[in-house]
Amino acid sequence: MSLRVFVLVFALGMAPIPGFAGQHLENLRILDNVAAAVNAYPQFSIFDDVSARVDDGVVTLTGKVTMGYKRGELQRRVAGIAGVRQVVDQLTVLPVSGFDDDLRQRIARAIYGNSNFWNYAILPNPPIHIVVDRSHVTLTGVVRSDVDRRLAQALATQFGALSVTNALKTDEEMRSARVASK
Repeated sequence: MSLRVFVLVFALGMAPIPGFAGQHLENLRILDNVAAAVNAYPQFSIFDDVSARVDDGVVTLTGKVTMGYKRGELQRRVAGIAGVRQVVDQLTVLPVSGFDDDLRQRIARAIYGNSNFWNYAILPNPPIHIVVDRSHVTLTGVVRSDVDRRLAQALATQFGALSVTNALKTDEEMRSARVASK
């Protein structure tokens, strides 16, 4: 969980067919480099969420970011990775909203200020992301257990959001997904 940013790893397709194993491994290498590039981006915060998919050197970025310049910078960073043939940018820029900004801050303080999440909060790259879009909240990222996932959702529901969607994954779910994609 020492990642700066949670980058959801989508399956890279079906199991590799003999003769195509090399391309499958290359896609995995590119995906790891995409995650590293996003993680190294200093403007990326717990209020942004990016997912990546790689298919034959074509990287598709999806998710939501709080500022338009982040979208362009992330696309440029990923395009510079060796082996990337094309970047398909499907990132959405969240609308500017004082209410959404306040909601983000209040939920972040509630989650990371809770003693059950102090171990997450002290990480240089906190793994729970809080995406607020027109008062609708989505929690993304990785937590250690289902108990942490449920507690994070309970903490996020107390501030008047129109809805709270819990898309947090556990460490075990992420390990299983990673093994399945290899």
